[in-house]
Amino acid sequence: MSELVLDSIGWVAAPTPHWLKRSVKVAAALFVVWAMLSYLPGPVMALVIGPVDKVLVDKSARTISLLRDGKAVFKADISLGKNPTGQKLREGDQRTPEGKYKLIWGNEASTHHKALLVSYPNKAQASRAAAKGDAAGGGIMIHGQRQWWRIFTRSPLTNGCIGVSNLAMDVIWSAVELGTPIEIRP
Repeated sequence: MSELVLDSIGWVAAPTPHWLKRSVKVAAALFVVWAMLSYLPGPVMALVIGPVDKVLVDKSARTISLLRDGKAVFKADISLGKNPTGQKLREGDQRTPEGKYKLIWGNEASTHHKALLVSYPNKAQASRAAAKGDAAGGGIMIHGQRQWWRIFTRSPLTNGCIGVSNLAMDVIWSAVELGTPIEIRP
């Protein structure tokens, strides 16, 4: 890198100062490190932990675990809705459902970083809500954060979904295949 300067004989290239060369190299290195730390930890951790065969959500402990052969290989904190205690009964009750489901669809371009859809409601839950004249709700997902700063607060991230940090969502996204069973415990 050099700059053009006006000399007595016209425009000539002047040598670039050492400090500028070093600054550009440091900035490039910092950008590469930032990019690696921002985008690689999830896939790298997923490679380290290997394949998982079940996802376990413990609502009372506020944790999500990825299991292989019944043993936790990854664990993260979760956020639930404003009314998390008890089974989800109807749409809008701010509760996270309890029971055994499957992860059936993923959205890598979610407004909440990334998201995996839980197969709630099952037929019995939909029938129970319909018998009471209510909708059972749906669209229950494991998802990342819409606003990155919410990790610093105790406020709920969801209206009934299972919210995790974006880093945890990257790990879950990379380690879990569609069709993986998920159990949500009280």
